[in-house]
Amino acid sequence: MTRAWRRAEGTPYKGSIMSQPHVGMIGLAVMGSNLARNIESRGFPVAVFNRSTNVTQEFMAKFGTKDGKPAGFVASETLDGFVKSMKAPRQIFIMVKAGAGTDAVIDQLAPLLDKGDIVIDGGNAYFKDTIRREEKLKAMGLNFLGIGISGGEEGALKGPSLMPGGPRDAWKIVAPLLEKIAANVDGPCTNYVGPDGAGHFVKMVHNGIEYGDMQLIAEAYDILRNVVGCKPEELKSIFDRWNSGVLSSYLVEITAKIFAKKDPESSSGHLVDKILDKAGQKGTGTWTAQVALDLGISIPTISAAVDARTLSSMKDERVKASKEFKGPSVEDFTGNREEFINAVHDALYASKIMSYAQGMALIAAASKQWNWDLKLQEIAAMWKGGCIIRAKFLDEIRRAFSTSPAPSNLLLDSFMKAEVTRCVPNLRKVVGAAVSRGVPVIGFSASLSYFDSFRTVELPQNLTQAQRDFFGAHTYERTDKEGSFHTEWES
Repeated sequence: MTRAWRRAEGTPYKGSIMSQPHVGMIGLAVMGSNLARNIESRGFPVAVFNRSTNVTQEFMAKFGTKDGKPAGFVASETLDGFVKSMKAPRQIFIMVKAGAGTDAVIDQLAPLLDKGDIVIDGGNAYFKDTIRREEKLKAMGLNFLGIGISGGEEGALKGPSLMPGGPRDAWKIVAPLLEKIAANVDGPCTNYVGPDGAGHFVKMVHNGIEYGDMQLIAEAYDILRNVVGCKPEELKSIFDRWNSGVLSSYLVEITAKIFAKKDPESSSGHLVDKILDKAGQKGTGTWTAQVALDLGISIPTISAAVDARTLSSMKDERVKASKEFKGPSVEDFTGNREEFINAVHDALYASKIMSYAQGMALIAAASKQWNWDLKLQEIAAMWKGGCIIRAKFLDEIRRAFSTSPAPSNLLLDSFMKAEVTRCVPNLRKVVGAAVSRGVPVIGFSASLSYFDSFRTVELPQNLTQAQRDFFGAHTYERTDKEGSFHTEWES
């Protein structure tokens, strides 16, 4: 145990001249630990607590001193001591596992607080849980903010994207801190999102778009390796080149780096080729798809990405099925290789636009449903830095929704319309090539179908309505008359 760790509750380290902290951090796993370090590095003293005392001790042993002097952390072994170590109005971040774990911490913490204190849930909480928690704490005279935090471990330490929701007055108190610790790209990548669960809702949709982005990139990789035979060295070069243009983004950047990584367990080969093809998920993508169904918003690219992860997890069944079903027999690719690689670039870009269009449409629908008054252009600005989906492309999304009137769908913006019109022919070409060779492109196909459905005047759901009326007397509307109609189809 180092000198930086004090068992005495609520006291700064011996010799420290720092002020009593307003800010506290409950939960010192990687995200909580890095966020606490970020806050302290910006000049804010931080009270820290973890249910397992040894975790707190380890944190203080690593970070409790700087250059031989006490750092700006006050550590406590009990929750009561943690609260007493802070001065009002307390701003307490909870960084524990979402769900029952968060509720348990709130139940233990709330009775110890003073009226006006602010409890902040920085986990990946379901937005309706955030609404429930805010109502509960409001009745106790306490403030509750649900802040979506994106950027992973590095973002938490160096500057994440922060999406706060809850009472505006409480946000105003915390805003100076959030602006200091957030990423900064043409300004802090944080702003007030909206009341109650708005912050966590926007973070949920961010993650849904992230699912879509990752799936589309994975399909581009699969097509490049299985249609034109690209190896990791060439894939790195391709993605590096793509990252210098309209596809410039964090995910494309790290994808190039992944292809460069050699397998550390062998003398040859690349690590990506040795990784088992079973993708995990923590639920935010599924929540996005479920809420979209509830609100009647079509997000096929994002939903396809969730389905793709589910299908990938069925490894044993897929291995068995591969022995029962054979794909199409195809010859080696004989077309213009460079032209096809460029077509894959355009297919990825067009599909990315579709995915963002779907996510933004879902946010707009939620804003209307729950009276949140969400500003899509400000949300796009929050995503420009720190977060996983940060991309050059977000400048155009921010511009699109800053116009008056703003487009009802991102695809209707003049710039997006021109880009999609230019790229969709190559999306068709790539989907066709993949399908003919039996390469699964669930995300690209969903994006193309979304576009074709969106642009089509007459869809075949007139037949669907006739069927519904036939078996369930659900009625239908006519193209040539007003009102609802029912037909006795067998008479």
